Amino acid sequence: MRNALRIFFVGGYISYRALFGFLSLWIFIPTLVLTPIFQILLFAYIGRAAGGHSDQFYVVGNAIQYSSVPCLFAMTQTIAEERFWQTLGPLLISPAGRLPLFLGRALPVIANGLVVAAFSLFAGGLILGVTLAGADWARLAPVLLVAAFSCTGLGLVNAAIGLRVRETAVLSNVFVGILLIFSGANVPLSELPGWMADIGRALPLTHGIEAARAVASGHSLASVRGLLGREALIGVAYSVGGFFLIRFFEVQSRRHASLERV
Repeated sequence: MRNALRIFFVGGYISYRALFGFLSLWIFIPTLVLTPIFQILLFAYIGRAAGGHSDQFYVVGNAIQYSSVPCLFAMTQTIAEERFWQTLGPLLISPAGRLPLFLGRALPVIANGLVVAAFSLFAGGLILGVTLAGADWARLAPVLLVAAFSCTGLGLVNAAIGLRVRETAVLSNVFVGILLIFSGANVPLSELPGWMADIGRALPLTHGIEAARAVASGHSLASVRGLLGREALIGVAYSVGGFFLIRFFEVQSRRHASLERV
């Protein structure tokens, strides 16, 4: 148990440092700090021009949706980069338990998604004059955490696919775009075609965005327990699916030497 916990926490931390340690802050900051602000402003002003929803609607929706960037890219790259640099093979033949080995890498990614969403919400609200009371921030924190966890589960699925395909960045961008369209970040599910709304309800972030908007409008955390429960359940489902996909592709790689196809 002690070794499993060490692999989970220390291994995940070291893997995350290795992922971002070589990046300059001039790359990290614009990508995860400045870009979400411009996305919020873009859709907020489009909404104003089109007579859409309030600024708060777009600030909350896009702040949470943009957490998909670190959750998808970072979670995927912590595993895909191991394959690219041909260090995944030695890692897989180690006696380390697979559950703490791979899920431990998700912990700092969830924290990264939470920070990006919180900063985007704060900065976008400050620029557009959307005021959130102190109590709202205390209630919003669990919602942002659950949303980041849920999206990281999808990132684990993407990471599993990265064990077979050569390029994962394109696929990550596709997932980010799907979440932007189907999650209700800028258009409520009630205004989307039925089939799009059904897809959105099965994706991460959708219920988290709805819960965050309710809390930001003054509702209590207890009133959105159902939404948070569904969001967490979706995250668990994607995480379990991603973990078993990784195990499946690991077995396949032993048979077909697919890990070396970079």
